[in-house]
Amino acid sequence: MPPRARKAAPLRVVAAGEVPPPPVKPKTVTEAADRGTTRELLVAMRSRIATAVEDPNTPARDLAALTKRLTEVVKDIEAIDARDDQEAERAGPVSDEAFDSQAI
Repeated sequence: MPPRARKAAPLRVVAAGEVPPPPVKPKTVTEAADRGTTRELLVAMRSRIATAVEDPNTPARDLAALTKRLTEVVKDIEAIDARDDQEAERAGPVSDEAFDSQAI
């Protein structure tokens, strides 16, 4: 399953001669565990588990547990993303209402 795209910054015109930033290298499981967010750790685990599932040398007895865990990790990532999306929606612009001194 491909990683979920994060909300991108608004599009803008690229200046002449501007060099795009280098792609961000995903953290390893150890790096994410040591100095990453929970989401980064789950993404690293998802990649590691997916690699094991695809490895033809992975014992067949381990595939069911690995596949189940992969599904759980994906759901955890989706839950974090959904929570972040909801928080971003609530933190959006708020319109001002007329002041009503009688409401105090």
